[in-house]
Amino acid sequence: MIISHQHRYIFFAVPKTGTHSVRQALRQHMGEQDLEQVGLFVQKKFPFPELSAIGHGHITARQIRPVLGEEMYFAYKKFAFVRNPFDRFVSYCAFMGRNTGHFEANPTGFMRYVIRDLRPVDHLLFLPQHSFIDDADGKVAMDIVGRNETMQASFDQVCRDVGLPETTLERVNSSKHKSYHEYYDQDLIDRVSDLYRKDLELFDYRFE
Repeated sequence: MIISHQHRYIFFAVPKTGTHSVRQALRQHMGEQDLEQVGLFVQKKFPFPELSAIGHGHITARQIRPVLGEEMYFAYKKFAFVRNPFDRFVSYCAFMGRNTGHFEANPTGFMRYVIRDLRPVDHLLFLPQHSFIDDADGKVAMDIVGRNETMQASFDQVCRDVGLPETTLERVNSSKHKSYHEYYDQDLIDRVSDLYRKDLELFDYRFE
């Protein structure tokens, strides 16, 4: 997460949506009083004990709102990026199997194992995207929701809305895999659809 007092925005880093490239671009325009919490590549923490103890930067809307207070929370532009859940799940599995070779050896089988048997429901990167950016009523609390599939155009919109110069995004920490369509059978489509149903509905995604 990045909180910019200079440009009056809050960037919510939803896992596995290209957050590191966005962070890298935003850092170029951060002021001295701006804040960031991140736990990969760069280690930075907020000056808020209840959040710095978390140890990562994927802080949710429900976590940050009481810390910042109502006035600042609603006065600042809030934005995040989302990704097709079918593509995001492939990226998650490729990331989780990167050191064992299981994904490369049998990607569909490994994906089925993760979602059917392992089911790491408490793992940060496995959580539905809406859980990072919705409020207590289950409604999306963002002013801007960009899309990973149109990352640069979405980021250009963010820059215009918060008063930043447009910046070209670079690829950072991207997992290596083919188009998500090549990894699915009907059983996997059904399982991912069930698991991430609210993401699919809220952000208008489908298996295409």
